[in-house]
Amino acid sequence: MRPGSARLPWPSTRGLVPAQRTDYPRRVRAPTKLLVYALVAVTLFAARPARAADDDWFGRDKALHFSVSAILASGTYAVSAAFFDARYPPLLLGAGVSLGAGVGKELADLAGMGTPSWKDLAWDVIGTVAGLAVAYGLDLAIRGVSREHPALGLPETSTRPTRYLGPSPGGLVLRF
Repeated sequence: MRPGSARLPWPSTRGLVPAQRTDYPRRVRAPTKLLVYALVAVTLFAARPARAADDDWFGRDKALHFSVSAILASGTYAVSAAFFDARYPPLLLGAGVSLGAGVGKELADLAGMGTPSWKDLAWDVIGTVAGLAVAYGLDLAIRGVSREHPALGLPETSTRPTRYLGPSPGGLVLRF
């Protein structure tokens, strides 16, 4: 044996970065697994609603969650559709705004400002899908499908010149 080369209880991993090591001793792996299991258990069991018996699927608050999510999603789609030729950015923005508001409300409820409920979040998702479906259907009926406004893909560039309304090329630009 060379000086300074002591025998390790596990194979040498010289030259490997820590992410490539798979031979950590058991005493290092066991507490990590225990910590992960504890975090999962706390997450699953600590966030139970206080009034689970009073939280039915078709209550008045579920109708409010559905309505507000549908209005937010369709309204955001309608406003943002005026700024995009493609139809998928308004869909993504509508879903993001509506679901962001729903998740934010449930996080506020979880922080003590109300009663958190997975059913409320489910109705937020259903309302978002319904609102986007109505807005997308109206958009297809009004603008139709063409090369400039495809159903979901990117629009093809047109050969006709585009008129710009605005003070300068770097300023406010409206296309029509």
